[in-house]
Amino acid sequence: MKFLTTLSLLILAISFNNLIIANSNPTEKNYPGWDEVPGIIASIQQPVIPDALYNITDFGAIPDNDSDILPALNAAISLANTNGGGKIVIEQGTWYCKGPIHLLSNIELHLEEGSVVIFSDNPEDYLPQVLTRWEGTELYNYSPFIYAYQAVNVAITGKGLLDGNVAKTFGKWRPQQKEAQLRLREMGANQTPVYERIFGEGDYLRPSMIQFFACTNVKVEGVSVKDSPFWVIHLVACHNAVVRGVSVDSRILNNDGVDIESSSNVLIENNRFTTGDDSIVIKSGRDQDGWRMGRPSERIIIRNNYMEGHNALAIGSEMSGGVRHVFMENNQLGEVRGSLYFKANQDRGGVVENIHIRNISVESSYKPLIQFRTDYPGLRHGGHIPVFKNITIENVTVNETGRLIDIRGLESKPISKVTIRNVHAKKSSLTDEEYKQALIIDTNRTFITDLILENVTLSGSPVTQK
Repeated sequence: MKFLTTLSLLILAISFNNLIIANSNPTEKNYPGWDEVPGIIASIQQPVIPDALYNITDFGAIPDNDSDILPALNAAISLANTNGGGKIVIEQGTWYCKGPIHLLSNIELHLEEGSVVIFSDNPEDYLPQVLTRWEGTELYNYSPFIYAYQAVNVAITGKGLLDGNVAKTFGKWRPQQKEAQLRLREMGANQTPVYERIFGEGDYLRPSMIQFFACTNVKVEGVSVKDSPFWVIHLVACHNAVVRGVSVDSRILNNDGVDIESSSNVLIENNRFTTGDDSIVIKSGRDQDGWRMGRPSERIIIRNNYMEGHNALAIGSEMSGGVRHVFMENNQLGEVRGSLYFKANQDRGGVVENIHIRNISVESSYKPLIQFRTDYPGLRHGGHIPVFKNITIENVTVNETGRLIDIRGLESKPISKVTIRNVHAKKSSLTDEEYKQALIIDTNRTFITDLILENVTLSGSPVTQK
């Protein structure tokens, strides 16, 4: 019996070791592919909200574009939360909100068609500070205009408009943010306790428009958003999130449409973005803060969206916690600065892997259609080498572009296992000499290994590699 037990343990140990070896060196066929999408969709649990209705007019709100509706909103949210949840209804009309809306568990904020909520442009109204993330680093800062922290089952729905109203104040802050921006990044690098990272008046760090932080079962559906102070819809450390049928028109620089940060099980579909920065971007924290949380963004589906303005689909550059298992398909891009942009640097570390992109049409892309950069500008040049691997891009067309493909890997850790298939640009805006150079990808200079180009053309000429 003792012999059999020892033999069984030996067999188990050998099997376990073989399992470790197999998992540490996966073959191409084991990488998650498009057949994973139905399972991801099925696993995304949307918020379940009780049927109870709480109309803010019953709590004293008046739609006169002058009277503050925030007290009525807070009273309705508090009562609904106490009663187990419900839908907070904002009727047709123009409403003024003098400060941030803080949502709680089991609450749906519903904006009926024809409703417009105009937020205060006085920064003091967004104090006291709340825990948030700013460009990938945690801190206490001005509250996002709509904010939920550690909530379960929370939603914003309807066909109304959220107007950030930032032209006179927040919209002018970016040129004044540098000192506080650098101080915050030093705090992150030095691992200063988060409770000591207090920012606010005089620091000019703009808050997000909508932020869900550490929430589960989140939905934003149907609403329109204009003139955000900073990132428009920001999902931080969330699990199960849907952004569907949303229209964003916010053109200030750094006005990303949706930022998916350290979040999992995310569906972004049927939206329209006109933005001053990335329309949809995937992140996972900056440098030490990203490593400390150690939470990748993963199991993400982005489909059937329209994007125009700045960059369209991006990953990085704050991706220290990793990004994996991302599926982008059937997206339409208008006139954009850049189309598909992967960016990181040696301050970041982190791994970007198992990314699948297909069926993208683009009107025009001023910058390269497809960009890979692991040399994106950083501050400290910390020697934390990012990894890009197992990326497939296929079935992409663009009417006009600059360079078709721009790859800038690091010699110490080349980008690896990238397949670009059936990608065609009808016209190029390059000069004759630039055009000739763009037809050949020199992997020895761009530092990429296992690159596969299949049926890739620029103005009818095949793009090859050497």
